[in-house]
Amino acid sequence: MASRRSGGRSGGSGGRGKGRGSSSSARFRKRWLSGTTLLERILILIVLAVVGGTSAGVALPELSDTVDRFTGGTAASGPAVDVLNTLTVDDAQSADGYDRDSFGYRETDDDGNGCDIREDILARDMTEVTYRGLTGQSACQVKSGTLQDPYTGKTIHFTRGVQTSTAVQIDHVVALENAWQSGAKSWDTAKRYRFGNDPYNLLAVDGPANQEKSSSSAAYWLPTNGDYRCEYVARQIGVKAKYGLSVTSQEKDAMLSVLHSCPAQSVPEDGQ
Repeated sequence: MASRRSGGRSGGSGGRGKGRGSSSSARFRKRWLSGTTLLERILILIVLAVVGGTSAGVALPELSDTVDRFTGGTAASGPAVDVLNTLTVDDAQSADGYDRDSFGYRETDDDGNGCDIREDILARDMTEVTYRGLTGQSACQVKSGTLQDPYTGKTIHFTRGVQTSTAVQIDHVVALENAWQSGAKSWDTAKRYRFGNDPYNLLAVDGPANQEKSSSSAAYWLPTNGDYRCEYVARQIGVKAKYGLSVTSQEKDAMLSVLHSCPAQSVPEDGQ
């Protein structure tokens, strides 16, 4: 692509010069793509992607699965891996018909304290928590607190307010859309509501990190805080096992790549 763009800009320099450039480019490609082993070809593709500059961000993720499989990066063992291996692999998932509202997030009060699940998770995951009042519903509505964010490793000082509350958001560790396409579309309303408000699948996290993750599975997004990745993936596995949800082969490979570095990692117990 770089040769063709360069040739287009210098097209007025004459036909013979362009011909020599094309011949030289062809010889270059032949010489650099003549690696005889898979490892050589992978390394060549990585080099070309980096040289390509802006295209590297697209090319390198596409190569990562191949590199991991070739180098043994997806060879993992341990308690979390054992649970992962019980999950159905389904590469024909579809998000058709998905509607976030079908999960009833924040529409239940399972503990009967008068507040929705967001308030409950804020109170569970933060320290130095204060409340809006002492009685009634205000006694469980979080006014302020401190979050040690698992996704970024940052310390966030939360203050409730129109302009400030989004600094801390509640993430569905297995995103609702991901759950829908991996099995939840066939559930009844009651089960979807249980999933949408299950504390086991909810974490208070940095707002921008939650927005960046969106509905991504582990194949496309992991916390920037590397120290939390094993626990994050293990919790996703635990949630999917609890609800009988599937994974894609790419998602499973990504999980194995993370768990490769932490063989002792177990799936968190429900209620933790």
